[in-house]
Amino acid sequence: MSNIPVVDSHVHLWDPNQLSYAWHKDVPALSRKFLVEEFTAAHGEVNVERVVFVQCDVDREYSLDEVAMVTKLAADDPRIQGIVAFAPLENGDSAKADLETLRKNGLVKGVRRLIQSEEDGFCVQPNFVKGVQSLEEFGFSFDICIYHSQLADSIKLVKQCPNVSFVLDHIGKPDIKSQKMDPWKSELKELASMANVHCKLSGLITEADHDAWKPEDLEPFLAHAIDCFGFDRLMFGGDWPVSTLAGTWLEWHAALSSHLANNSAAERKKVLHDNAIAFYRL
Repeated sequence: MSNIPVVDSHVHLWDPNQLSYAWHKDVPALSRKFLVEEFTAAHGEVNVERVVFVQCDVDREYSLDEVAMVTKLAADDPRIQGIVAFAPLENGDSAKADLETLRKNGLVKGVRRLIQSEEDGFCVQPNFVKGVQSLEEFGFSFDICIYHSQLADSIKLVKQCPNVSFVLDHIGKPDIKSQKMDPWKSELKELASMANVHCKLSGLITEADHDAWKPEDLEPFLAHAIDCFGFDRLMFGGDWPVSTLAGTWLEWHAALSSHLANNSAAERKKVLHDNAIAFYRL
């Protein structure tokens, strides 16, 4: 399995000495430098061919500085071929100025405005919906980052944005630790019924028991995501270094590889490599 080159669709990079991340104070294990050198060490012998950087909830005033930092890193490491940047989409039409600025950087392929940290109903507010709808004009996709309890609202958002390409981060963060499938199971199926939605196989170990998860804990959730989205709309994501709270990049790659072992080489290559390139236009 490891002979299939990997496109990691979900990598975070940060250096608290360069930019400020308020949320780090609650997660001291992550409050240190995680840049390309550390990522390269984390994936070891696995051939990671390309990388998509996903915004890291940097303090808002530094959001463009984050894009500039990663653009500079990409000049030294050409594996970094895409950026999913922050934009204040809740500002509706006013967010277009921010999107215009981002469009000037050819590495920016999409936008992520975190929903998981907001109250229920946030992503169906008219201005937020309008902001997401405007992504079509700029050729940007949208990363949906939510907890499973926000899936119902996300379905309502996507239904109002038929011309925007979406990707669900971390299969919607189901409660893997408690092995709770419902209503995540039915809501994921409904979300997947919309052809403009893709899904990242990422972040699962972080939703499991950090200290005692086993690959079999992930199996029913992986199987359902694959059943819902098929092999043309799924992509591998390492969610590094957030995933280090529960395990190593290599442990997650091995767990997913094991789950896919009985699938065809073509299907495995789609998930590990091809689909992220197509979705993010790398």
